[in-house]
Amino acid sequence: MKFPETRMRRNRKNESIRNLVQENHISANDLILPVFVVDKNSAKEEIKSMPDVFRLGLKELKDKVREAEDLGINAIAIFPKVDENLKDDKGSYALSKENYLFRYINKIKLISQKVQVIVDVALDPYTSHGHDGILNKKGDVDNDATCEVLAEQAVLLAKAGADIVAPSDMMDGRVGIIRKSLDKNNFTEVSILSYAVKYASNLYAPFREAVGSAKNLGKADKKTYQMNPANIREAIMEAELDINEGADFLMVKPGMFYLDVIKELKSKFNKPVFAYQVSGEYAMLKKYSEEDINLFKNILYESMQCFKRAGADAILTYAACEMARILKDNDKNL
Repeated sequence: MKFPETRMRRNRKNESIRNLVQENHISANDLILPVFVVDKNSAKEEIKSMPDVFRLGLKELKDKVREAEDLGINAIAIFPKVDENLKDDKGSYALSKENYLFRYINKIKLISQKVQVIVDVALDPYTSHGHDGILNKKGDVDNDATCEVLAEQAVLLAKAGADIVAPSDMMDGRVGIIRKSLDKNNFTEVSILSYAVKYASNLYAPFREAVGSAKNLGKADKKTYQMNPANIREAIMEAELDINEGADFLMVKPGMFYLDVIKELKSKFNKPVFAYQVSGEYAMLKKYSEEDINLFKNILYESMQCFKRAGADAILTYAACEMARILKDNDKNL
């Protein structure tokens, strides 16, 4: 019998060897924690479709920021749930001085200067119809009118203390107008995390429940502004446009289903690429491992490795704190 001269298994024979030859590594520095908030001094509201994720009141949000910092997580991304009686067809509450989100951002920055605050720039939590912008007479989102509002929203978020604004709306040209508005108002240091590549995915349903836009949107969809999941050349064009308009970071959303897109952007552009493990992806992992916490830890770790292998520089995941604890436990066992 002829035996192989090259034996790949020699580099897998024990954990120490496997660690030595591991090509990609995940750390707490790679993690961003998305959090949902409500306008209450103290609250921890269950989100049925997202196990172990809650809408937080101000007190609980402060605790979560401290927890994230203690675990070495460098950034959180905030998403508000707005009362229905504050919503209208133009999303006016997004620009209101009474918007509780501005107060929350300010409070967070008093707690921690290290944890960077990323805030969503979009109107879907604020509109009575659940879309990301202002509707025209035909019932479609008015691109240019929406961009003007988003630019104003971004400036108000910067004034409140946001470190990074993250337009997730997918309007054409919004990054450029937001960058100009920030610079005009002396917020040149505020970064833009562009949802450059956001697909019209079926994986956002738990998120829409969490921010309270699901009922408003109803059976409508966002296919006139979010991308066709079949396309990748379009993703490259979207990313290039946003870079030229002043984006500091690029986002791919969803993440797990679109690793090929992450890899493509990383290979073509000299910009940090972030991945979003979205609510539906998180929920699937939780459902698959609901009776075995160790299985969840293992599959979560595997999913993070896949993001890094694809080229993601940072990863938004609702399990950021769990992942950071796993990494700490691994360090203790070395």
